[in-house]
Amino acid sequence: MKSKLFDYIEKDNFVFNLSGMTKLLCFLILTFTVMFSYDARVILAVLIFSFWVLHVSEIQFSQIRVMLYYVLVFIAINFVLTFLFSPQYGVEIYGAKHVWFTITERYTVTAEQMLYQGTKVLKYLSVIPLGMIFLLTTNPSEFAASLSSIGVSYKASFAVALTLRYFPDMIRDYNDIALSQQARGLDLSNKERLGRRLKNMMNIFVPLIFSSLERVETISNAMDLRGFGKHKKRTWYAFKPLEKRDGIAIAICIVIALASLAITLFVNHGRFWNPFTA
Repeated sequence: MKSKLFDYIEKDNFVFNLSGMTKLLCFLILTFTVMFSYDARVILAVLIFSFWVLHVSEIQFSQIRVMLYYVLVFIAINFVLTFLFSPQYGVEIYGAKHVWFTITERYTVTAEQMLYQGTKVLKYLSVIPLGMIFLLTTNPSEFAASLSSIGVSYKASFAVALTLRYFPDMIRDYNDIALSQQARGLDLSNKERLGRRLKNMMNIFVPLIFSSLERVETISNAMDLRGFGKHKKRTWYAFKPLEKRDGIAIAICIVIALASLAITLFVNHGRFWNPFTA
């Protein structure tokens, strides 16, 4: 089975045709908007917008399925731990207490706490699609050019691009090695005991590590032979100049950020939306 996780697949639509610089700026602007505000209404609007952009970008569910599962698990764990360690933090923030039900004397479920934790969940759900859109619709080389254009060292930018290119290759190598080992009689199915399965998986990870090290050495030698790092600056073949559509995308993100800032300053008079006060 060929995995498309982290794999960049060229498409012809509005999102894919944007410059890497534009997508980076939009990602940073919208992420700042979500992180700065604790107004569930604003964050929900950004969430809807991010899912709409995800739909427009035509990203397949197979590309984000594994990431989505991990994110949902992380959000669930974070939700539970937040309540366990700070069950009354929402009450402190909003200055009111509307009890839903009591578990113990310490753990009382309140509307304020649920609003606070629900807002945090919305924050994660809003940012994750934005990150997926940026990673999966941006050519790694163009991403490196975008990072370099905002002042990041071109060596660090190139390292990031190589990392993004390496993930799909590593996953493909894992699948190829796993199929080869299974053809030799290695059982990785649920029929085998967990301990035995973990031991069998080591027969995959060991050759995967060696193949990865070999690839790293090959790339390093190729870069050295081409004199990589000799000069302080470099040009980028994959850099895409800004066009009209880039200006439209950046303008939309700035409008969203300014609207959120206006609501924070003039409507909520603070970062938190408090529906519990008259």
